[in-house]
Amino acid sequence: MTPQLYNDYGAWIRSKFPFRVQKISIDAGFACPNRDGHVGIGGCTFCDNRTFNPSYCQPSKSIAEQISEGKAFFARKYTGMKYLAYFQAYSNTYASVETLKRRYEEALSQEDVVGIIIGTRPDCAGSEVMDYLEQLNRQTFMIVEYGIESVSDKTLLRVNRGHDFECSRRAIEETHNRGIMTCGHIILGLPGESAEENIRQSEVVSNLKLDILKLHQLQIIKGTQLAEEYCREPFKL
Repeated sequence: MTPQLYNDYGAWIRSKFPFRVQKISIDAGFACPNRDGHVGIGGCTFCDNRTFNPSYCQPSKSIAEQISEGKAFFARKYTGMKYLAYFQAYSNTYASVETLKRRYEEALSQEDVVGIIIGTRPDCAGSEVMDYLEQLNRQTFMIVEYGIESVSDKTLLRVNRGHDFECSRRAIEETHNRGIMTCGHIILGLPGESAEENIRQSEVVSNLKLDILKLHQLQIIKGTQLAEEYCREPFKL
């Protein structure tokens, strides 16, 4: 059998708990500074949060309701499972510390929830927020997941990301230095980036202080700005 050349997430997460755990996505009603005018308008050209939100994951429902419905969904697959509350939609540190504390602690207070994963942007990691996350990390299993998307500032500008790569580097380093498990997210095949460019970027990403790296291919979602751009002038995929 060929040895596996990387530590996959499934094997890694099983090593962290004596029981099976499953992420439950939560839409806690957070906004995004790249949509509300704080950083930009319209958001990233590729973004449509509806494409990855499960049916139970709706901001009109309380966090407790979303977790309860998520648990019912996954309970059919496995018995004796525990859960990680996954704050996935939009920018989940883009609020006051009081708001973050209220929403995170509602999730962590639910039965069989044993940890939290917080997806956010690197430009939403101010010192006050990081102070709170450092404190929370001492109390529960936690991962902070940053959308890097690309290490190329030219690409980030083209997709209207609203921050540069140096912003990602700073946030990742700050989070790592506080002892918080840090995940980075990269999209392969963004417009203007070839396979060769992705390989070149891999060395840069490998030098970041990341514990977890999340990769997926570009998906062009109908109705997004990127889909309109592709229809007008297709780029190499």
